[in-house]
Amino acid sequence: MTTRRKFIRNTSIASMGIVTVPGFAHKKFSVTDKLNVGLIGVGLRGTNHLQNLLLRKDVNVTAICDIDENRIAIAKKHIADANGKSPKVFGSNEHDYKNLLALQEVDAVIIATPWLWHTRMTVDAMEAGKYAGVEVSASNTLEECWDLVNTHERTGTHMMILENVNYRRDVLAVLNMVKQNVFGEMVHYRCGYQHDLRHVKFNDGKTAYGKGVEFGEKGISESKWRTEHSVKRNADVYPTHGLGPVAIMADVNRGNRFVSMTSHATKGIGLHNYIVGQGGTEHPNAKIKFKQGDVITSTINTANGETIIITHDCNLPRPYSLGFRVQGANGLWEVDGSRIYVEGKSEPHQWDDAKPWLEQYDHPLWKKYGAYALNAGHGGMDFFVLNSFVESAKQNIAPPLDTYDAAAWSAVTPLSEASIANNGEPQDFPDFTRGLWIKRKPYEWMKETY
Repeated sequence: MTTRRKFIRNTSIASMGIVTVPGFAHKKFSVTDKLNVGLIGVGLRGTNHLQNLLLRKDVNVTAICDIDENRIAIAKKHIADANGKSPKVFGSNEHDYKNLLALQEVDAVIIATPWLWHTRMTVDAMEAGKYAGVEVSASNTLEECWDLVNTHERTGTHMMILENVNYRRDVLAVLNMVKQNVFGEMVHYRCGYQHDLRHVKFNDGKTAYGKGVEFGEKGISESKWRTEHSVKRNADVYPTHGLGPVAIMADVNRGNRFVSMTSHATKGIGLHNYIVGQGGTEHPNAKIKFKQGDVITSTINTANGETIIITHDCNLPRPYSLGFRVQGANGLWEVDGSRIYVEGKSEPHQWDDAKPWLEQYDHPLWKKYGAYALNAGHGGMDFFVLNSFVESAKQNIAPPLDTYDAAAWSAVTPLSEASIANNGEPQDFPDFTRGLWIKRKPYEWMKETY
């Protein structure tokens, strides 16, 4: 951590001159300027972003907002411990974040709040001319997806979906292999979010994870809001950890696009069984009927002829996996089993251990910054996603994971809900680029900056 702190504090954008940034109230940025960042939501995830921001010499944390006074106190202590200037504080009510957005001393905001607030806060941030970074997923409905796109196009203000898995070391190595045509022409992808979240969706109202079967008003942290989605929605409510990386590999929104999707759901018994097992049959929550199926499977067709299978599996006991499979005409990578097969390179009909391949094609970002990133959170991914956000915001340019990505990836939730409700009926994917996917160029991922 000490090494990483020294590195970040000595890092600046050497290539950036003085530019005029309309979204930042005509502020002129130079290589010596700092980006003034406000945080909306300083729960566990927001605090992680805060800690990483405080290590940067090119950032000032000027404002924080949260309706939980305990979280505000924790955030203020982190800032004080880092010798930072005391921030302006907001959180007197659910809409006090708008007063944070009105501050001249805020250039960019990071939004890490419950899902139902993501789009409205991001839209309000863009309306206020603030470069916005929003946690996943970005939207809950198709209307919200269009709200993001329409606001970005009307205001010219950028937003970034903070999907950290796009920066996972093995994911970026495989992206490098895809770009270098190791697997040949791409054909098929599998991905998902397969993570036992029962200990996240329920707690005792005092401990965030691992104890009790309460949620909603009696819960704390994510159980306070996340579990309600399982009660009321039969949908893949969390698709982007898996879909984001493969969408980039498939050049979605940049020469390719999602065309249609079908979804199916199993029965939902996992959460009920957990409540009974932990709290007994007489616990009030044992009477709740959860609408969400335990395993939800969606299949997307793309304009370029690939298929993508997405699995949401969070209510049953299982080890963690995002279930990646990246398959082309000449070979494939599967994350489960950590194995790769490349025709003409691997022994016929035998898997290779993926490790030598991943080391050979290690991404330039990880080669350069890997040692500094490891303590940032989630194995280093959090350093890279936050770095991309800050560097993009300082230049006021479109980020690697932009508004159109946020809309397309998040649209899986409402489309899966509609398909499941109609016995797997195919759902047409909106073209959020309005046809521009045909000529939009892919982001230059194979570089060592961000």
